[in-house]
Amino acid sequence: MSRFLAGVAGALAIAFSQLPTAMAGDGKVRIGVLEDMAGAFSDSAGPGSAVAARLAVEDYGKLLPMPVEIVSADHQNKPDVGAGLARRWFETENVDAVVGLGNSAVALAVSEIGRRANKAVLASGAITGLLTGKSCSPNTVQWTVDSWSLANVVSRAIVEAGGDSWFFLTVDYAFGKDVEETTSDLVRKAGGKVLGYVRHPLGTMDYASFLLQAQSSGAKVIALANGGQDMSNAIRQAQEFGIAGKGQRLVGLIITIDEIHALGLKSAAGLQFASPFYWDMNDGTRAWSRRFAEQMKGKMPSMMQAGAYSAVAHYLKAIAAANTEDGKIVVDKMKELPTDDPLFGKGRVRADGRKIHDMHLFQVKSEQDSKYPWDYQSLVSTVPSEQAFRPMAEGGCPLVTN
Repeated sequence: MSRFLAGVAGALAIAFSQLPTAMAGDGKVRIGVLEDMAGAFSDSAGPGSAVAARLAVEDYGKLLPMPVEIVSADHQNKPDVGAGLARRWFETENVDAVVGLGNSAVALAVSEIGRRANKAVLASGAITGLLTGKSCSPNTVQWTVDSWSLANVVSRAIVEAGGDSWFFLTVDYAFGKDVEETTSDLVRKAGGKVLGYVRHPLGTMDYASFLLQAQSSGAKVIALANGGQDMSNAIRQAQEFGIAGKGQRLVGLIITIDEIHALGLKSAAGLQFASPFYWDMNDGTRAWSRRFAEQMKGKMPSMMQAGAYSAVAHYLKAIAAANTEDGKIVVDKMKELPTDDPLFGKGRVRADGRKIHDMHLFQVKSEQDSKYPWDYQSLVSTVPSEQAFRPMAEGGCPLVTN
């Protein structure tokens, strides 16, 4: 965590010393997609977020009397790189808003830069709850999910369905411990109990001893408080152990459809996780996702990419309604207007900048149940928007008045 904060502080120090004081309009709206374009998160966000943003312009750019342009760049998962790109965009390239930011350190740095430059920041890929908590900004909206909502939906739905005893398999650094602690608290609030945890080193390849401890706990739910390759390796080895067939439920606390695709249904079958979006939910999500797939060599969109579309769509609606590109005024209008699109349905943007919508618990299908490409998920339950996200009073955002 200290390295995380140091990276943010360093990026802000560089960026704040060079921020512009004002920016003249250039007769167009320019939106920058700032994402990991080639690294660990490029499948779930990356170039697909830029494609999603362009689809939003196709659908909603016609609301405006001026052209809308999408530009994109790779933040490389480095706060200083992301901060430098955002500063350059705002200062010299007339970028009016940034969307994406699928890295928490980058998102926090760019959020503060946007506030000082009076630009809109649409964090469609960031997970950290700080963006709508103590580090909230009047210029930032957090769109898709956050760590609290993911943990809340999973714990609430699974405890109510009888999964009332939990054991955590946690990666041993700040991220894993934070996810474990957040989820443990919510499990207890939902009426469940936590039987224990085991911590594994980052990047370990052998989960045998950790999975044996999880099995021997007798917990009904084994929760994976890790991500990326750690989570994939743990899931594969859990499948080899036959954990799902022995009455214990495996839960992924942060997972996207791209990770399911990479794992394959043989390894991922039965895994449960939370998401506000699935491409095959209804006619609206299917129609849009096929448009997306046409530009992505058949790949279906993740929740983060859907969030980029939805955030840009609402941003363009707000510009049309406010008749200005002023960052804070447009974000205020985004909070005033209800949200509604074919991917997330109806929702709203709260005073703390948190966009809320229904969240869903999904279960990964078996190979036998999957009938066509990317047919990976079954809907288990839905948590209504007002119950899915952290109450504003608990976040500590200074924009919220009681």
